[in-house]
Amino acid sequence: MRITHRVACGRATLAADVQGDGAPVVFLHAAVCDRRMWREQVPLLAQHHRAIAYDRRGFGETQANKEKFSCVADLKAVLDALVPDRPAILVGCSQGGRVAIDAALAHPELVRALVLISASVSGMPEAVYPPDIAPLMKHLQDAEAAGDVDRVNALKARLFLDGPYAAEGRVTGAARQLFLDMNGIALRSSPAGTNVDTAPAYERLGEIAVPTLVLAGDLDFPHIQDRARHTAATIPNARFQALGGVAHLPSLEPANRIAHHVQAFIASL
Repeated sequence: MRITHRVACGRATLAADVQGDGAPVVFLHAAVCDRRMWREQVPLLAQHHRAIAYDRRGFGETQANKEKFSCVADLKAVLDALVPDRPAILVGCSQGGRVAIDAALAHPELVRALVLISASVSGMPEAVYPPDIAPLMKHLQDAEAAGDVDRVNALKARLFLDGPYAAEGRVTGAARQLFLDMNGIALRSSPAGTNVDTAPAYERLGEIAVPTLVLAGDLDFPHIQDRARHTAATIPNARFQALGGVAHLPSLEPANRIAHHVQAFIASL
């Protein structure tokens, strides 16, 4: 049975879903989603684990007053409240992957293993977009400059859900509606404040000692796929696996492939 907890950290109250018992697995969402991006994976992992998914500041149902904050400190507050003194497997997508990496470097005793999906990395090189993608990025920048939230939301679905090289509308139905709802909340949310987790991790990836699985969809941006391969090659105990036919948010794609990969990885630990 899923139970929603409210975890206090600073001036924020973090909304966290918990389901199942066993070794903790914590899901960290992308910056265009909230904890609902894991709604297909959490129940499956909860069959044998204590599965947790929570909303960061500025997303979903989390409430936060503006202040300086740390995403890693927020994650630690969730762990301390829900699975104290138990190292967790962190599953992070995109910006959630960045939080997972930062946590593994700052608090290695809290992290048992990592699953990084299209993960960002603090201190990473600036993205370079191929000429055929640049016009789409210019449309997004123009929509952001104009404050056209609905257009920004639609363009981000086009880029991150469908994939920049896939046909617009490749992902349809409930998955697309969920994306638009999640990202719409994030786009309209009041600023949460300044995240103080600014120390670059890109040059420190080699210090991560825990087993790591790195995943990236082959319809994602080329620079994100390259970054995933670099991450897997640099973390000593890591391996990379490409995901065919999906883009930046494979947990929203059909068939629960992410749950399968996470389950198989955990079984190998």
